[in-house]
Amino acid sequence: MAAIQKITQLHAQWDTQDPFLFCAFHNDKYPKGNGQLGPATSLAGRNLGQDFVQKDGWAMYHGSKVPGFPGHPHVGFETVTIAEEGFVDHSDSLGAAGRFGQGDVQWMTAGKGVQHSEMFPLINTEEENPLLLFQIWLNLPAASKNVEPYFGMMWNEKIPVVSTQDNEGKHIQIKLIAGNYKDTKALAPAPDSWAANPENGINIWLISLEPEATFTLPKGAAGANRSLYFYEGEMLYAEEFEIPPMHQIKADPTEELVVKNGNQKAQLLLLEGKPINEPVVKHGPFVGNTRKDIETAFMNYQQTQFGGWPWDSHEHTHAADRGRFALFPDGNLQKP
Repeated sequence: MAAIQKITQLHAQWDTQDPFLFCAFHNDKYPKGNGQLGPATSLAGRNLGQDFVQKDGWAMYHGSKVPGFPGHPHVGFETVTIAEEGFVDHSDSLGAAGRFGQGDVQWMTAGKGVQHSEMFPLINTEEENPLLLFQIWLNLPAASKNVEPYFGMMWNEKIPVVSTQDNEGKHIQIKLIAGNYKDTKALAPAPDSWAANPENGINIWLISLEPEATFTLPKGAAGANRSLYFYEGEMLYAEEFEIPPMHQIKADPTEELVVKNGNQKAQLLLLEGKPINEPVVKHGPFVGNTRKDIETAFMNYQQTQFGGWPWDSHEHTHAADRGRFALFPDGNLQKP
């Protein structure tokens, strides 16, 4: 039987299926840094604070001097941030902070409420600063909507990667952010996550295919939703479809999906899992099951600011010469 259900074009914010809410894709060709973590070029002509037009191949987003997303609140879901290229400077209302990138993953449970900032420091002053980043919003069930916030870090060096070959000897690499591929398991997700229960079949994989490689996506959990995002390459061939890059393949997880790569290296993201199957009410960065949930979240934020903001700026960044690190709310400092 055919596995492919639908093929759709991708834009900056990728459509996802329950239990995922959406995926933001950032592929910015940032220039050299100016020594202050910003771009060493004029910002004239950009709508600073709201720059999303990708002028010259990159954006400042909500940043005024350094690209990124200054302090903002989240409620009721999780962010899984995969920084394949470039760096992210994290600061939050729990007092947690970090610089991660070069393949690291940050897993944050917003739960009952947290503020955080995500700035993209342009550390390199002698060369360009490309950024390739995915931020996946993973929903929480009603029973976990009000859990305590959680800040977790997965260092690239510890994330399991499976290297294999097809029948023609072409190389395939699968980086496991969540779930498992055959006998290899990903690191543990956040403790209150929908992904923490193996029965929910959550898989978040990055898949790299050598030119002309053939990859068989194995069967997943019955009842799960499966989306395969082809974001870089020349062409994929599957079930007599020719699929260009920046397209999503929605597929039946109870069937194997065989994809044949074209003439360039291909990069894909798999998002898969059983749906939560609960009502979703969203208002910006607040997610609930009812409108009353959103009203309660707004009231809590107005009253508590989710712990306040302990940093000197909502666009807080770390010292340019500081390497990758994670400072946890309990004061524990961790490095790769």
